[in-house]
Amino acid sequence: MADLTAALDDSLSGRGRLVMLAGEPGIGKTRTALEVANQARDLGAQVLWGWCYDREGAPPYWPWVQPIRAYVQGCDAQRLQSEMGSGAADIADVIPEIRGKLPSLELPPTLEPEQARFRLFDSITTFLKNAAASRPLMLVLDDLHWADEPSLLLLEFLARDVGESPIMILGAYRDAEVVRGHPLIESLAQLSRSPSFRRRELSGLASEDVGPYVQAASGVEPSQALVSSLYAHTEGNPFFMSEVIRLLEERGDLNRGSGDGSPVALGIPRGVLEVIGQRLNRLSEDCTMVLTTAAVIGRQFEFNLLGKLSEETTESRLLELVEEALEARVIEELPTQGDRYQFSHALVQQTLFDGLSTSRRVRLHARIGDALETLHGDYPGDHAAELAYHFFESSTVLGPEKLVRYSLLAGERALATYAYEDALVHFERGLVARGISLSGTEAAPDEEAAALLFGLARARSGTVERHQLEEAFATLTRAFEYYVETGNIARAVAAAEFPLVSPHARIPGVPQLMARALALVPADSHEAGLLLSRYGGILGVAEFDYEGAQQACTQAIAIAKREGDVPLEAQTLACAAEVKGIHAQWQESVDNGLRAIELADGDADTYFGVLPRWWVVTSLLYLGDFDAARRHALVLLELAERPSTPPLLTSHTYIPITLMSCVEGDWKAGREYTDRGLKVQPLNPLLLSNRTLLEYETGESAKGKVYLERLIEATRRAKDDLATPARTSLAIGAVARITGVLDHLAVAEAATEAVLSNKFVPAMVALYVNAGLALLAVQNGDQTVSEEQYGCLLGHQNTMIGSIVSVNRLLGLLSQTLRNLDQALAHFDDAIAFCRKAGYRPELAWSCHDYAEALLEREDQRDQTKAVSLLDESLAISTELGMRPLLNRVVGLQERATAQPVPPPLYPDGLTQREVEVLRLVATGKTDREIAEELFISVATVSTHVRNLLNKTGAANRTEAPAYAGRQGLI
Repeated sequence: MADLTAALDDSLSGRGRLVMLAGEPGIGKTRTALEVANQARDLGAQVLWGWCYDREGAPPYWPWVQPIRAYVQGCDAQRLQSEMGSGAADIADVIPEIRGKLPSLELPPTLEPEQARFRLFDSITTFLKNAAASRPLMLVLDDLHWADEPSLLLLEFLARDVGESPIMILGAYRDAEVVRGHPLIESLAQLSRSPSFRRRELSGLASEDVGPYVQAASGVEPSQALVSSLYAHTEGNPFFMSEVIRLLEERGDLNRGSGDGSPVALGIPRGVLEVIGQRLNRLSEDCTMVLTTAAVIGRQFEFNLLGKLSEETTESRLLELVEEALEARVIEELPTQGDRYQFSHALVQQTLFDGLSTSRRVRLHARIGDALETLHGDYPGDHAAELAYHFFESSTVLGPEKLVRYSLLAGERALATYAYEDALVHFERGLVARGISLSGTEAAPDEEAAALLFGLARARSGTVERHQLEEAFATLTRAFEYYVETGNIARAVAAAEFPLVSPHARIPGVPQLMARALALVPADSHEAGLLLSRYGGILGVAEFDYEGAQQACTQAIAIAKREGDVPLEAQTLACAAEVKGIHAQWQESVDNGLRAIELADGDADTYFGVLPRWWVVTSLLYLGDFDAARRHALVLLELAERPSTPPLLTSHTYIPITLMSCVEGDWKAGREYTDRGLKVQPLNPLLLSNRTLLEYETGESAKGKVYLERLIEATRRAKDDLATPARTSLAIGAVARITGVLDHLAVAEAATEAVLSNKFVPAMVALYVNAGLALLAVQNGDQTVSEEQYGCLLGHQNTMIGSIVSVNRLLGLLSQTLRNLDQALAHFDDAIAFCRKAGYRPELAWSCHDYAEALLEREDQRDQTKAVSLLDESLAISTELGMRPLLNRVVGLQERATAQPVPPPLYPDGLTQREVEVLRLVATGKTDREIAEELFISVATVSTHVRNLLNKTGAANRTEAPAYAGRQGLI
């Protein structure tokens, strides 16, 4: 108890805790939770309870619905709106009572399944944290071994975010029932990673504690023989002991002084269920019959429903029977819930339930289903799952009709609350009951079957991995075919428009289905605009059909503008920005993305909110506009760290931020951001390629090799993905350029072939492949490939390819390999100008080195001074940034340069060209920062040059430098 009290104190002081109580049935988990809850109330916390049940039929998220519903009922509308904020509409999908308090709520936007559930979870988490801000909160979730999977996923989500809130979550479960394959196993593994998580296993009372327990429970001081017998019989389990003590009390045997105290002498049955059964046998026959019916209803039951099932019993008599059960403490009233009761312990319900024959149990389920239908059939709401369960259990006598009907309703209800795992069970059960294959290809035979298949497809899209989406799409197609055949255009369009897959997923048949759906609606209708928006993204991104994507997006934008549908216009512009970017139309990608960002204001953490900003940053970095890219990258960083951003989007959000860090040489930030992104997506090829080059650039070749191997593994797993092998080939070529050693050549060749064997390759992917081939050709001195790649890359001058290499430098290296040194020098000039303007310092350092190498190769004494100056600059940058492989190459090249005959110096006292440039600016009174901005170099590099020129000229300080410059005629 001391540990729980400490956890409670931590929680109330703002260090949230999640504690799990584990133990066998009856060990005291609920009683322990109740004691902690009482302590929490005494300390001013609000305590909310939620229960799980061992029978199907509870609505999705039932252990969460109960406490939140109780909170909503006791909260005024103004406070509720303040605490729920913009998430109120999402939570109202699960708890409809919220709309009664807040009737002006709008419907939440339609999102992809994963994102929709993330938004719900984030809304609930934000609400609970806001509620706890004014008054500490304790949530008790009992019997979690019976929890539905969506409820456990919500628990995992909330646990990650309670560490800095005054919230305590106390869960309880039977550890004996949590065996391999149980969903709670995975949840416990995830929860154990949280620093706020604690787990406590409860055990029975020690033998010396049994006597005091008996005396406290009964007021009778037991004999030692009785204590020994009780301990041997119950192993100290508090619930078992309570049942035995109560049974002995009822029989008058508790204070018997004779006998040896053995279980036989006392007449104590061996099994606890027998103990409970004997106590139940002391109830009247009518009371037992009523309780048996209640046990089939579930752990909790309503008096009204019990009355419907006991029509031969008057209401007055039924009240007497309920009071008899209350007096015997086999059931208890649920406070604040009207005429609602629950069994005092799940084992009491189990004893009654297990005592029924199969035949009687089935017929009771049928009666309960019929009674529930009478009460709620017109508006089943939360009762749909309960109806589906009872009609499933009684389908052998009632047939499948009602089972199918309520399975469909329950499945739709689960989908509406993003409980995809629950929905999957309902739709599959309905289809099996209809005798319809779950994995067939035939069209649905009727409307009901089509609805079940469409529901199953949506449920599968929310529960399967990306590579399994083909199965979900095949299921959706079966529903779509039925809707087309029967002329149900609205449903056919809804099926085609459903965001089952993102534009990136290349699933055979998706474009064709979209095209067929478009043929069903007027070409300029709003429905066509909705379809065209998704169709354009799929054509451009997954099918690489640039012209088709352009046409679809243009039409969709025109329709959206005409209809005044701003979200549709923003979504389509976001898709257009991606299509333009993938096809290397960088400036147009920026233009479309900026417009989408402007229109989607307020929805930044959605897929179509992140997507345009992602491409704006990426395209601007490719174009060399670092300052403009930084502004949007900072917003992406804020989104990445915002809890409301879904994990998959968070991972993608770190990609352009990592790219930005690497092009400016901020290796520390690059490592931090790739670590964060790879934690969510360990095989993300973009993050892996950036991290690989980062490690090799800084001389951490052992670490770089690890990330390169992971990138190669990602390539092996890539299916119908051209970008991943293209990036892998490029990374291998870049590593060879850095290290001078060509490893994984076979992998690079296979990756290149995997891309080039496709009929259509988007321009950005082709750029990666061409750059990779160019680097490998330079490394191998292959003039044939160099000439070919020079022609391919020439149209992309003044472009940065990721964080790896500028096209200008590549053209210079290819020209050098082709022995066209004058052409090479011109391209290196362009590379240096591009990098200075953009502020891409690592690439500038490499460009200076490669330029100097080409100058020295020309063996013209007039080039030597310039080469030495370029090497000085490269050395300064590589030293400052810790680029050890480049630094070593620069030093070697400097030795080569000094070994050649030295031409007369252009400037006095050994000043280099760059030092003279700095001296002239110092003479005008400019600060180091102003000089850095003008020369496109870092402040640290300026400081180095200033120190060098002061040493060479003998000037004592900056104020003497202008005089020296004047005397030497340098101004």
